[in-house]
Amino acid sequence: MFSLTASSGVPDFPEYLGSALVDDVQVGYFDSNIRTAEPKVDWMRKLMKDDPQHLEWYVNKCIEHQHFFKATIDSLMKRLNQTEGAHILQQISGCEWDEENGDIKGFQQYGFNGEDFIALDLKTLTWVAPNPLAFITKLKWDTETARLEYNKYYYIHVYSDWLKKYVNYSRSFLQRTDHPSVSLLQKTPSSQVTCHATGFYPDRADLFWRKDGEELHEDVDKVEILPNHDGTFQMSVDLNISSIAPDDWKKYDCVFQLSGVKDVIIIELDKSVIRTNWVSPSGFPAGAVIGVVVGLLLLLLCITGLFIWRKKTNGFKPANTSESADSNSDSSQLQLSGKTGGGE
Repeated sequence: MFSLTASSGVPDFPEYLGSALVDDVQVGYFDSNIRTAEPKVDWMRKLMKDDPQHLEWYVNKCIEHQHFFKATIDSLMKRLNQTEGAHILQQISGCEWDEENGDIKGFQQYGFNGEDFIALDLKTLTWVAPNPLAFITKLKWDTETARLEYNKYYYIHVYSDWLKKYVNYSRSFLQRTDHPSVSLLQKTPSSQVTCHATGFYPDRADLFWRKDGEELHEDVDKVEILPNHDGTFQMSVDLNISSIAPDDWKKYDCVFQLSGVKDVIIIELDKSVIRTNWVSPSGFPAGAVIGVVVGLLLLLLCITGLFIWRKKTNGFKPANTSESADSNSDSSQLQLSGKTGGGE
């Protein structure tokens, strides 16, 4: 179904916009501001990519309808002496297809300012005016035989073929299966471990923790399935590890099961595969802090060893003679000064 709307005197609202719907789901959109047709679901994006001319037809048709709607709404406002205020002209059109018996039913009708205005009878190829204000419009449009035949052809033949194509595309897309990436996440070494699955389709899936092959129902917290921006889904389940001994971690694993798929994804509870952004309170990662401490201890041991070795090989200079004491004292000060300067 196509839903088209033209407006006049409505602030902060496009003068013209259109939507394409399949089984009440919006699959495409156009308005006078963006001036292009935008697919709204993944299977329609794929169809437009496979058939670029289909997208081009939509853009051209929307622009053509925009001019027609503007002229029609201006004509109605003048004829009804309603040139001020806000006015809205709407059209819904399309076709219905019964898969069981193959029946096709086309329709097109207009509304003006929220009320039924005029509708097309495809059997008689005449316009029906439930609103007395539309009688003059009916008389004029009934004489446009070329337009009537065009509408009949599109609503009975072209649109029905498109609808069947859309249904097939949507089914093939919706019946696909996308496997997720599954990760173990943890905020701090003592916090719960989250098993997170994302990028799967459809949303009929299960994610759970096991111990010794048996599903856990205690010390777990499952988050509902959520949609991703690309049409896939994500979910997670938390495991409280506060009461699990380190030696028992190997007994636990996380399992992802997609409905209708035999293969499952299993990730064992293992510190080496857990992803975390945790850092120590000082602001440095715990591993880096430990490395620095070990490095400083090794450096201290090296300095201490060097000091003991120099003492054993050179000994201490005597300090009880004035000339030699002055000379040796100056030398020691220079060496000490040189070491301090080099350290900086």
